[in-house]
Amino acid sequence: MPTSPFTSDAKMSSYWWETTPLSKTPVAPLSGSADVVIIGGGFTGLNAALQIARGGRHVVVCDAEAMGWGCSTRNGGQISTSIKPDLEALAKRHGAATAHRILQDGRDSLAWMGQFIAEEGIDCQFDIVGRFHAAHSNAAFRKLAGSLDKDALKEAHVVSRAEQRQEIGTDGYFGGVVFEKHASIDPGRYHAGLLDRVIAAGAEISAHTKVTAITKEGSGFCVHTARGQIKARDVVLATNGYSGPLSTWHRRRIIPIGSYMIATEALPTELMDEVIPKNRIVSDSRKVVYYYRRSPDRRRILFGGRVSQAEVGPAISGPVLFDEMVRLFPQLASARISHSWMGFVGYTFDTLAHTGTQDGVYYAMGYCGSGVGMASYLGMRTGQRVLGLPVGETGLGETKFPTRPYYFGKPWFLAPAVSIFRLRDRIGL
Repeated sequence: MPTSPFTSDAKMSSYWWETTPLSKTPVAPLSGSADVVIIGGGFTGLNAALQIARGGRHVVVCDAEAMGWGCSTRNGGQISTSIKPDLEALAKRHGAATAHRILQDGRDSLAWMGQFIAEEGIDCQFDIVGRFHAAHSNAAFRKLAGSLDKDALKEAHVVSRAEQRQEIGTDGYFGGVVFEKHASIDPGRYHAGLLDRVIAAGAEISAHTKVTAITKEGSGFCVHTARGQIKARDVVLATNGYSGPLSTWHRRRIIPIGSYMIATEALPTELMDEVIPKNRIVSDSRKVVYYYRRSPDRRRILFGGRVSQAEVGPAISGPVLFDEMVRLFPQLASARISHSWMGFVGYTFDTLAHTGTQDGVYYAMGYCGSGVGMASYLGMRTGQRVLGLPVGETGLGETKFPTRPYYFGKPWFLAPAVSIFRLRDRIGL
């Protein structure tokens, strides 16, 4: 048995960058003015840029790193409805009407992704494979099954523990639910295709252009960057888990949390068919969730989750994730890790994404680890709002964006919260 779970040539970088390296857009002179400046070149920012540029506005997209360097090309490539609270919880917080609109946002985001990718002809291996959401305890299974009774619009069916080997090659769960319409994607190829279309629409791409401040100037803004200033009528903040100190208001509402992933080396077909026989995407009901899938070529397992109380590097997180993967799937013990990486997701105190305007700045963020579809959808809707189109309004835009006392952007409470959640997971709550 090898002493290290890594292959001899393992990379501490995103698996998606292997086949789709980050774009090396040339560094062109920075425009001194624009109709709209978008801060962040991930799924949110680029979808907003595409709408606005096609609407005839001059758009500049700035990113501190290469376009897509953040979680847009570091995630697991799973697409869901992205709404974590159920109807009952949402209705208690926001009233029944808004609750239904929020859940409709989730369904709309999932349907829109498939339609958008097809219409744009983006070759990103989008596939409606369905999600097996596994129950980590008997209590969790009862809750999952009961939630389907309360929301008849969910396209899903229950899988008992006796039947779960048809979905997943482990006895480590207590059954689960299959959501038939959830999908998988290669997020690196999706981002590259999206970026190509934004450039073709006439937007100006300014990678490696860190925005250092946003100040009001007359009826518009001055966006200060490391490469100069841009005067703009409108600004869109699309930085999610990488928001940092640029906006104090948003920083107090976004919790950056590291999420970690590994990719195995290529595995035998029969082993892959045993582990995930139907090519589902998979997640579980733990508070400290694990999520995994086959790679688009169906030869590797991509396994992700939260592995530690504090943030660590991929050389440390990789073996921990490997041990968790093998605990669920002992048949993978001889597999090795070819890639290990991490990225920061943007969490919120109410586990909902939020979109709107603050001090005149448009924003969409807080996808809570389910951002591929919702970031794209809310980016698109934000672009429509900038253009003044009423179709840009959403149920999520009707909610207040909460913070907490004594939170100023550094999640000092994360370590004790993770400890409590892990304890609850162990005892099956």
